[in-house]
Amino acid sequence: MTADSLIAPLDRRKALRCMGWAGTGALFTLSGGIAHSRVLDGTSSAGNSAAAFSFVQISDTHIGFSKAANPDPLASLRQTIARIRALPRQPDFVLHTGDVTHLATAAQFDTAQQLLSEIGVPVFAVPGEHDMVDGADPRAFNAHFGKGIVGDGWFSFDRHGVHFIGLVNAALLGASGQGTLGRAQLDWLKADLAGLSASMPVVLMSHFPLWPLYPDWGWGTADAEEAFSLLRRFGSVTALNGHIHQIQRKVEGHLLFHAARSTAYPQPAPGQGAGPGPLVVPAAELPAHIGMTSLSVTMVDAPIAVTDLALG
Repeated sequence: MTADSLIAPLDRRKALRCMGWAGTGALFTLSGGIAHSRVLDGTSSAGNSAAAFSFVQISDTHIGFSKAANPDPLASLRQTIARIRALPRQPDFVLHTGDVTHLATAAQFDTAQQLLSEIGVPVFAVPGEHDMVDGADPRAFNAHFGKGIVGDGWFSFDRHGVHFIGLVNAALLGASGQGTLGRAQLDWLKADLAGLSASMPVVLMSHFPLWPLYPDWGWGTADAEEAFSLLRRFGSVTALNGHIHQIQRKVEGHLLFHAARSTAYPQPAPGQGAGPGPLVVPAAELPAHIGMTSLSVTMVDAPIAVTDLALG
């Protein structure tokens, strides 16, 4: 990745509130060191301050999926793109947290790249397990979306006083199908963080949740504890992920974990039903379950994060 991208750290001074299940994206702005959000509905401004920085997160577009849970995920993605393009102020970039495609075929990568380019702002992505050829090879994904990467696609950069890290935890699966970071990536992360001041905000993006959301379904990262030990000295750490196709949040000290919705189809809540997978809902209700919900918009300057909630 290049240093042209940045996402905002999240302030932790007030309670996190959920706006509900409407909308197709989360638009974040950074103004005065505090992150804010607005509903991505085509009418919201990216911020009243000219100095505000904004980004949009999307995830799990699953280009190539065509089953009953959503026979036309291309239409869902196009709707999301239209909402982004209709914003009065364009975000600085779009962040995609994996499963860009469903089967990692050349045609699906080409279609995804073409559609995402229509947003008109830079798009930065990490791979999901569906983006891996034969389940573990990210080279085709990286050929389309990787820039300035290390190993399977890791990267970091600094911008506007924020350290941004892209992690790959979908290339190798651990116990119960959880994601893993692996020794080489953990060593790289340690070296990457070593020279940073503890006061510098850190933002991570990955596909699998870094925290053990529901390990029995593979919803976690088996070797993430070592990463947490490296991150706990920082005053503000925000980890954004996809994979589970629904909003889930946890806060442990200064670490905020936020899982985004899919633009393609929903999945069941943790532990509800036989296991993870595409969740079929009535067609009229599908828009209420896909895309991503904007967060904590109670007033213009409302922060979107909470503090001091236990993990697990």
